[in-house]
Order: sequence, then structure tokens, then C-alpha cells
Amino acid sequence: MPEEEKTHNPPSWQEAQGCNSSQRTPTVQGVESVSHAPKEVFGIAWFRWPISWARRHEGNSGSHRVVLKKLWKGREMEVKKLSISWQFLLVLVLILHILSALDFDPYRVLGVSRTASQADIKKAYKKLAREWHPDKNKDPGAEDKFIQISKAYEILSNEEKRSNYDHYGDAGEKQGYQKQQQQREYRFRHFHENFYFDESFFHFPFNSERRDSIDEKYLLHFSHYVNEVVPDSFKKPYLIKITSDWCFSCIHIEPVWKEVVQELEGLGVGIGVVHAGYERRLAHHLGAHSTPSILGIINGKISFFHNAVVRENLRQFVESLLPGNLVEKVTNKNYVRFLSGWQQENKPHVLLFDQMPVVPLLYKLTAFAYKDYVSFGYVYVGLRGAEEMTRQYNVNVYAPTILVFKEHTNKPADAIQARGLKKQVIDDFITQNKYLLATRLTSQKLFQELCPVKRSHRQRKYCVVLLTAEATKLSRPFEAFLSFALANTQDTVRFVHVYSNRQQEFADTLLPDSDTFKGKSAVAILERRNTAGRVVYKTLEDPWTGSESDKFILLGYLDQLRKDPALLSSEAVLPDLTDELAPIFLLRWLYSAFDYISDCWDSIFHNNWREMMPLLSLVFSALFILFGTVIVQAFSDSNDERESNPPDKEEAHEKAGKTEPSFSKENSSKIPKKGFVEVTELTDVTYTSNLVRLRPGHMNVVLILSNSTKTSLLQKFALEVYTFTGSSCLHFSFLSLDKHREWLEYLLEFAQDAAPIPNQYDKHFMERDYTGYVLALNGHKKYFCLFKPQKTVEEEEAMGSCSDLDSSLHPGESRGKSPCGLGSRPIKGKLSKLSLWMERLLEGSLQRFYIPSWPELD
Repeated sequence: MPEEEKTHNPPSWQEAQGCNSSQRTPTVQGVESVSHAPKEVFGIAWFRWPISWARRHEGNSGSHRVVLKKLWKGREMEVKKLSISWQFLLVLVLILHILSALDFDPYRVLGVSRTASQADIKKAYKKLAREWHPDKNKDPGAEDKFIQISKAYEILSNEEKRSNYDHYGDAGEKQGYQKQQQQREYRFRHFHENFYFDESFFHFPFNSERRDSIDEKYLLHFSHYVNEVVPDSFKKPYLIKITSDWCFSCIHIEPVWKEVVQELEGLGVGIGVVHAGYERRLAHHLGAHSTPSILGIINGKISFFHNAVVRENLRQFVESLLPGNLVEKVTNKNYVRFLSGWQQENKPHVLLFDQMPVVPLLYKLTAFAYKDYVSFGYVYVGLRGAEEMTRQYNVNVYAPTILVFKEHTNKPADAIQARGLKKQVIDDFITQNKYLLATRLTSQKLFQELCPVKRSHRQRKYCVVLLTAEATKLSRPFEAFLSFALANTQDTVRFVHVYSNRQQEFADTLLPDSDTFKGKSAVAILERRNTAGRVVYKTLEDPWTGSESDKFILLGYLDQLRKDPALLSSEAVLPDLTDELAPIFLLRWLYSAFDYISDCWDSIFHNNWREMMPLLSLVFSALFILFGTVIVQAFSDSNDERESNPPDKEEAHEKAGKTEPSFSKENSSKIPKKGFVEVTELTDVTYTSNLVRLRPGHMNVVLILSNSTKTSLLQKFALEVYTFTGSSCLHFSFLSLDKHREWLEYLLEFAQDAAPIPNQYDKHFMERDYTGYVLALNGHKKYFCLFKPQKTVEEEEAMGSCSDLDSSLHPGESRGKSPCGLGSRPIKGKLSKLSLWMERLLEGSLQRFYIPSWPELD
């Protein structure tokens, strides 16, 4: 075949696919632009072959070039149309996704209003979730609907996410304020990049993203301020900055603020940031009407900062918030007086030795945090005369040293010494030494901290109380008590002492009615049972003299108490302690008035007219009190008439069918489920359900009474067991001795050691008085516990005086009756210690009497 014909042959399929790619020829001018085209568009390779074929036949005539150009243009137009369609489709999908996201409204999805409560939101969610759950609803869109419902509930059930959505339309984890700030900074950054001006023109770091990260950690909300910041300000001062969007001065002070925050936060100062744009209520409550504003809060009182924002001024401002008498300057002339003040102040005393001439701010902040527990003093070791103290207490003057002194002033109770003391180290050290060895109970708050209420059987806390007379110097009984407390190693025992003449009611409650302890010291061991003042205690039989025998007896009681808590057999309700260190009412009023006047004076000179509201409030309050007394006197007569009805109400309560004991201090800290005690009679009808077939773990507490003692014993029984009605495992009943004496005596035969039964041939056999006995019956395990009342002195005297009269009566006449006509007071006294017996019953420390089977109740 001629060579010319070979060049005009059409390319084979392999050649069209570019298999002969090793043959390279110069580029044809007409298809030069094709060489830069991509080989694949959306996975399509069918347009490659014109290029390869053109390169192999570039020497052909111009007609071939025209054909190739037309062919390429057609292919290129198709590719462009296809790419445009794909781009349009992607844009459409993106727009639909954005619209669907913007259209998502959790309130509309759940069908609730924007003011709906959490209960309504939860109710709506449960209803929709049951309706649209994919397992129950076969609708094709049920799964998507269920996802929207779950997402809407996730937003609205979280208060923080709900607040963010309500304010900013975004329910993300980050706060809306931060996101809006980032969007504004993004738009502003593009503005300044397009117009080519540098941020240093105004010297403001507009392009800094660190500003939000710094403030975000300390952002405050109104509820957080009221519930946490204000109560915490009584332990540490707070420094708060008020800021807003596009506050140029706020940006200007940002570097100084960051430096001060890092320094003061490490010293124990609270930091807060309030955004006035999003927390207008809190900003208005703080009295900040311009930004930036810096204020301090201490003891719930607000003080504004009015100087230049520099590091030293802010540090001095925080130091000025603290009271001036927190730390006393101690020298070699007054250190003995300072350390000896523990007896009057009832606090440990702490000395800090350092080389700085002024008291460090860290030490002042620590003194403010523990001002109610410890007295603080500062010793400048560079001062002349300080060598005497450093030599006496062996202090290293080249490192900060903290010494704690308690009852003994010649030797520190504890010490710590280190370079660069941290806040946490000092706090731990003070916390471990904030009480004396034998603290004096001067207030009810201190008594509750040192002697907490028993929470469980394994968390018992005992207090050993020394009742002694007030003395200017340490007496021998107190020194012996102090040495005994120093040698104690038990964590469950605290040692305290009380001045009997200052806390007269408290001392009289713990001391027995005897002249043995008059004018002498006594020691009592007590355990608090509830916050209402109920305690169990044991008072040493002899006065406390501090001898070795007294210490040995007290040590024996403490060792026995660890094994047998029932040693504390006495029970009482202690009155609240009077606050011995509190100032009188007139001084407290003067202090409060002085603080209020100083605040108003600052408001006049430093704040605007809005800050004058407290002063105006004080004036109007005085006028209201002045003219209000006339109105009070006018309505006093009507109040007297209203108060004349309570006796009738008390009589109505006594006639009620069910006994309702009043809530008094004797009630337990555990609130019962009902306001009354449900006591049923144990008869042949209720015998099986209340005893024989009683569920496992349940017990029936049965009171034994007679017809003559039924009313008085039931009232006393209800008062004693009322605090235990909160337990669902206890049931309360009563048994008539006149009807079921034989059943009772059959049970008591198995408890001969606790309640011996007289011989049936004895003439007084039927006169045995079992009224006041209480049985705790466990029907499942077939055992019972017995409470046997102890006879009072009045009852024994009455029994002796009536013995001759009873001997002449026929046994049948006296059956079911008491031997003599005792009053209701001795009968009620039979159950005086029933509540203590009930506590031992719940603890499982009572003796159990087992029987083979329950007898029938005839």
C-alpha cells in the first residue's frame, strides 16, 4: 500500500485510546490549546483520542485541522454545560441546607411556647417521641422527624443552651456573646484588609483573638452573682470588670487587666467580667452605667475603682477593700500580750515571720478568709528587737515562717517554713489548726461545727465537755483536762469546755440535780442526735479535779464507748448557746449605720444621681418608722382579739381520734411522712396480718395498756415514737391487758431474765401490772425485744402506801387495774426512755428473745 494512503487511514481503536503514546511529535498549531486541557472531567476520558490522533497526523492537510477544531469545540461546549449544571446543583443543595438550618425552631418542633416550663417541654417531648419513634411509626420521614424532636428537646431541656438560642439563635456549647464577637472581628478584619490601614493606627489590638478567651473564663450571670459571688465575698474580695462591644477603652486596658488577673487570682482574689450588652440586669444591679468600669465586692458591699488603670493602682484598690485590723504588727514588746489573747478571743494565734517591712497581700487575704477562726500577727525580722523572738522560737529569718500557737504560748503547736509559700499550702495549714485543743463553746455555731450531728452508725462524733467556772488564770482541773486532750489520738472525740456561769442553762441540763457539783468542775460525754438540740450523754459521777484517777476513769469510759454506744444512757434537749463574743445591739446598730453613711458619702462624691438611691431610701425609712408607730398602735387592739382563740384550738386537737404530736425540739431531724401516729389495736382479727404473716424485715411495736390507762399511755406513746414513723418497716399497735393477759404472760415466759413471772399460786398473781410494757415483734424470724418501764419514786411510794389496802381485795376485783390510784403523771413517766430504746432497736443492739411459734390470740 502506498505511504500516502497509510497516512490517511483512520486511527485504530488502540491508537485512539493513546496506547501508542511512546511516539512523540511536534504540536500542531491548530490544536495547541488542547494540550493544556485536562485529560479527565468528572471521570470522562472519551475526548482524549482527537488529541492523540492529531499529534500523530500533524503533517496532514488543513482540512484535518478544521475538522479537529470543530470536533474539539463541540466537546468543550458539552463539558462546560455539564460543569455548569454540576455547579448549579451544588449551590442549590447548599442553599437548601442553609435554609433548613435557619428554619429549625425547637419551640415549633415541640409545639410549645417560648415561656413554657421544663415540665411542659418534657411532657411535649414524651408525647412526640412516642408518636414519631421509628420502631412504632412506619412513615418514611419518621426517623428525620424523631431526630429533630430529640435535638429540640436537647436544646430546650438545657437552660444554658436555651438561653443562648433565645438570645442569639444559636444553641451551641459556646456562649453567643463569644460567637458574635468572633463574627464582628471577622467582618472588621476583612474591612481593614480591604482598605489597607493598620491596627496600630489607633493602638488597639482589634485583630487579637485572645481578648475573648481571657474574658470567657470569668463571665458572670445574674444568678451566678447572687448565689455564689455574694456569699463567697465574705471569704475573699472580688474584682469585677464591666465591658461591652466596641468599647475602645476596654481594649486599651486589656493588657493591664490580663496581667493583674494573673497575679491576683493566684493570691486568692475572685475575678469576674460582666458584659453590659448581654447582662444588663446585672450591670444595672451593680450600678455600672458606663464602660469600662472596675469595681470590688467584699462582704456583699460594692466599691468602685476611680483611678488610672495600672497594675499598682489595682493592687492597692484590692488591698483597700480589706479591713485594716486583720493583721496585727507584732514586736518583741507586744508578742506576749498577742499570744496570751487566746483565752479571751477563743482562737489560735498565728505569727508570720518575713523580711518585708509591710504585710504581704497574700497574708492579708488569708487572714480575711479565716478571720472568724484565727488571729493573725506579722513580725518583720529586719526590725530591731525581732532577734529575741526568732531566737526563742528557732525561726530561720531567710525564709518565710508561719507558727501556730494554741493554749501554750511558750511553744508553737505547728509550724511551716518554705520559700515562696503558695495560697493552697497556707490554706491547708490553717485549716488543720483553726481550733484550739479544748475550745470554749461561745456560740451555737461553734458547737455545731465541733460536735456535728450523728449521720450514721459509723459516723459518730463524741464531745467531751468540761463544765467549769470562769477564771482569769488556768485552773488545775482545766490544765489536767488540756493535757488529757493533747494526749488523745481518737479522731471521733473532740474536747471542749464551757463556762458554767455564762452558759447556765446548758450546764444545768448536763449536771444532775445534786449539790455534789455545786461550785466544782464536771465532765460529760455527749453525742448530738439532731439539729433541734436532742443529745444523749453520760456525766461522770464525781467532780473533775484533774487527778490521775479522774483521767483513768475518763479514759475507761472512752474505751468502753467505742464498743458499746449504749453507755450514753441519759437523754436531754440542750438549749441554744448564747453568743458570748457578739457585740451588744447598740454597738451593732452603730457599726451598721457607720458603714451605710460611708457608702452614701462615697456615692455623693464618685457616682451619679442614681447612686443616691440608698441615701433617699434611708431617709424615707426613717420617716416611715416615725409615722408607722401611730398605725401600729391603732391596730394593736384588733391583734389582741385575734390572739384570744388558741386555747379552744388546743382542746379540739386533744379530742381528735388520732394523736397528732406537735413538732418540737424533741422531734428527730428526719421528717416523718405523716403528721400523726397511726396506732391500731391488736385483736384476733388483725393478729394474723400484723404479726404472724408480717413481711420479712418488718416489725410491729406493741404497747401494753389497760382500759384505765389507755388515754394517757397512748398520748405519751405517740410522742415518743413519732420521730420513727418515717420508717416504712415499723408498725405500731396496742394490746389490751384486760383481754389478752394470758397471751402476754406466755410470751414473757421466754424472757424470764428481763421480766420474771410470779408464781400462779401467789395471791398477787393476777395483780401483776404490765401497763407500759412495749414489745417489738418480728413475725418472720419469731423473736421479740422487750421494753420494761422503770418505776419512778412516786410510783414506788404509792405502791408501798397501798399494799395494805390491796391485800383485802379479791383478786378478781383488782384484775386489770393498777394497785393504787396513781395520777396520769406517773403513768406517762413509764415511757420516758422509750425513744432511746427505739434507737437501740434500730441499731440492733437490744437483746432478742426467740419463741418456737406465735400463740393464738384468744
